[in-house]
Amino acid sequence: MNKYVERLYNGIIKENPTFVLMLGMCPTLAVTSSAINGLGMGLSTTVVLVLSNLLIAAFRKVIPNGVRVPAFIVIVASLVTIVEFMMKAYFQSLSAALGVYIPLIVVNCIILGRAESYASKNPVLPSIFDGLGMGLGFTVGLTCIGLIRELLGAGQIFGVQVLSLSWFTPITIFVMAPGAFLVLAFLVAGMNIIRKKMEEKGKPLAEPAGCLNGDCAHCGQAAICADKKEA
Repeated sequence: MNKYVERLYNGIIKENPTFVLMLGMCPTLAVTSSAINGLGMGLSTTVVLVLSNLLIAAFRKVIPNGVRVPAFIVIVASLVTIVEFMMKAYFQSLSAALGVYIPLIVVNCIILGRAESYASKNPVLPSIFDGLGMGLGFTVGLTCIGLIRELLGAGQIFGVQVLSLSWFTPITIFVMAPGAFLVLAFLVAGMNIIRKKMEEKGKPLAEPAGCLNGDCAHCGQAAICADKKEA
């Protein structure tokens, strides 16, 4: 059971997609003007992550290697469509607030990244916990940003007024686009402090990996890139 707990820990803390790997920045910055929006977006992505990891891990030996990425996209797109319809049916206001960012879960690099790097290479149960850990890490990140922005920008938490407007003047920049960058910057700085302390204890957090950092070791397209460089 320890390996399953480890997958949860990796997703929420060690490899947090928002504060450590810096993935999914588009929805992170766009929908976190309130805590409920961040929570809704995070949980929607978590559902897609868990189910897509489950299906991809279950069919990993059946999907031909040459068409694995299109197959992953078809699976993810089908799940996103189901989630979108469910939200429109039962959470109309949240669906309207998140808007186009629900369909755009299809191209969220967190989902495709976990499908390629983990679910396609591991059994079903560990893949489920991997998706759950990454999804919860993404949810925690979005909800934290949304809480701070909503509190400073409107004096509210989850729509409930907690700071009296008789003495508190809302800082409206925090519910605007620049506020997302400011809050994210301070939270990432806090995570960097935690990273430093973890490194001092001999438990370093994950470093961003992939094409942006010139690291081909964890990329499924490494062989193709190498062939292009040689050509």
